[in-house]
Amino acid sequence: MAQSKSAAYDYLIKLLLIGDSGVGKSCLLLRFSDDSFTPSFITTIGIDFKIRTIELDGKRIKLQIWDTAGQERFRTITTAYYRGAMGILLVYDVTDERSFNNIRNWFSNIEQHASEGVNKILIGNKCDWVEKKAITKEQGQALADEFKIKFLETSAKANINVEEAFFTLARDIKKRLIDTHTPEQPKVPSDGKINIESKSRFTSGCCN
Repeated sequence: MAQSKSAAYDYLIKLLLIGDSGVGKSCLLLRFSDDSFTPSFITTIGIDFKIRTIELDGKRIKLQIWDTAGQERFRTITTAYYRGAMGILLVYDVTDERSFNNIRNWFSNIEQHASEGVNKILIGNKCDWVEKKAITKEQGQALADEFKIKFLETSAKANINVEEAFFTLARDIKKRLIDTHTPEQPKVPSDGKINIESKSRFTSGCCN
């Protein structure tokens, strides 16, 4: 089926958000895709996804971003999405030490289920909540260094480093696809406009 000009892109990149329930994965996605924020918290059920097409280094990159449920009972559902992901954002809540400690478990899930060489970035969300902060930026950086991945602190609420997080990961994936000579996704004519679409299959919510 031919794509419309508004949906034109050079690369299709699939990203996955993982981390404990309540760390703000859905809010990060909502901020990035729709530039909006809601303080209400409604747990993501199963899988939710949104699409945003961005301009990156002269190329149009269509990002298909999957938001996974953090609860244990949905773990078997979400593991099926690891394999198709080209990039993964591991998210913890800087005010919640348990969510930070659980990053090791999430990283193990990536090694077990994701494709080899998948790009990863560690995200410490809710960095605007300074008075409640339990995990320092240095601790986050140290863990990222241990895993040999990049690290950013973000806030979906205050819109801090959200764009940077997704753009950084997308740029790294683009470099990997070119450097390893992986065949590109089918090219279609571009109209040069940024196209932002939003699709949601399940109820989702977030905090910060």
